[in-house]
Amino acid sequence: MITRRAFLKSGIFTMFSASLGGTPFFLRRTALAAENDPGYRRRKTLVTIFQRGAMDGLMAVPPLDDPLFAKLRPTLAMDAARAAGENATLDLNGKFGLHPGFSPLLPFFQENRLAIVHGVGSPNPTRSHFDAQDYMESGTPFRKGTSSGWLNRAVGELGHEGTPFRAVAMTQTLPRSLYGSEPALAIADLQDYRINLPGMPTAVGATEQNLEALYRQTTQDLLQSSGNRSFEAMKTLSATEIRNYRPANGAKYPKTPLGQSLRQIALLIKAGVGLEVAFAESGGWDTHVQQGTTRGAFARRAEDLAQSIAAFWRDLGETWQDNVMLMTMTEFGRTVRENGSGGTDHGRASCMFVLGNRVDGGKVHGSIPDRLEVEALADGRDLPVTTDFRAVFADVAGEHLNISGDDVIFPGWEGQRLALMKG
Repeated sequence: MITRRAFLKSGIFTMFSASLGGTPFFLRRTALAAENDPGYRRRKTLVTIFQRGAMDGLMAVPPLDDPLFAKLRPTLAMDAARAAGENATLDLNGKFGLHPGFSPLLPFFQENRLAIVHGVGSPNPTRSHFDAQDYMESGTPFRKGTSSGWLNRAVGELGHEGTPFRAVAMTQTLPRSLYGSEPALAIADLQDYRINLPGMPTAVGATEQNLEALYRQTTQDLLQSSGNRSFEAMKTLSATEIRNYRPANGAKYPKTPLGQSLRQIALLIKAGVGLEVAFAESGGWDTHVQQGTTRGAFARRAEDLAQSIAAFWRDLGETWQDNVMLMTMTEFGRTVRENGSGGTDHGRASCMFVLGNRVDGGKVHGSIPDRLEVEALADGRDLPVTTDFRAVFADVAGEHLNISGDDVIFPGWEGQRLALMKG
């Protein structure tokens, strides 16, 4: 038996793709969101996307006026001139361009809803994917073994009651960002799931029925009324209804893991189940070989990311966009100089995208060297980190979710937020 103590002490759930047998039921807006509780249905939601593998920030958002760039990247640098046609880098502001694979994001930049932060990364110079991702997700770049993730700590600072669905990752297992004492879910697919409590065998009968029974026992530790409504919601929306969900406003998600993750996040937001922090990931950004320009590994990943985000934002529509903020992140950038295999190696700084109606958009925030000379590069080879990732995370999460405890979310950090919001 899973005991109430285990349920409460676990701190997290892990939910992943596996059949319960029969038809699982999940998440109906009408059961969860009462008509007399509009604030509950309209909770702010922060959506984060981790680009695993280290995105080349200079390929994504290249400088347009540095003559050294083309020399350092003879096969990878792209032209911003109109003569380049469809292969041209998109001009953002006369100083920076945007890789054409990201073209679905350009309208958001032009509408001042999308901000780009350049020269952002970790102050820890590690070139290990594993370590860099761990440091970024824990929010403690010089401390190994931190038991919790920064998103989980952010959830703990929200300052109001939540539902079991306030923090959800669309992943097979819980990401490092959501480790910790606050309840969080990892859901690979809403249509086909089962529930597993950490430290418990998966075949112990942990169905929604006995979880509901455990939840009904909690009156002080967790919000019982919201929990009851959430489990009622689980019973009233079938896997078929989830599968047949029709995005609004003509939005078309790519048939990719990221596209389907954002599709399901949009469903959860509109279902009114109390989602406040969502996590998705995009893989394949480790471009050591044949990185390509408008064709190749980088372009494919860029197109998937941009098309997925654009579909998500279109799907939300004006009804939901004011309540949602989306932010990308990646563990580090790539070398300024291309390698002998037509790719780029592990570097330091990269760039991040932040999308939302309150964002001070239409700008490239942060900074990179005016000239990519050896003397201006980290270790003589990398884009230097001029903005600590915590400055971005703290401002986006803090401003959007109304969190003030930067010292709690990022213990030991004494830096300042990077102002990314209007006003």
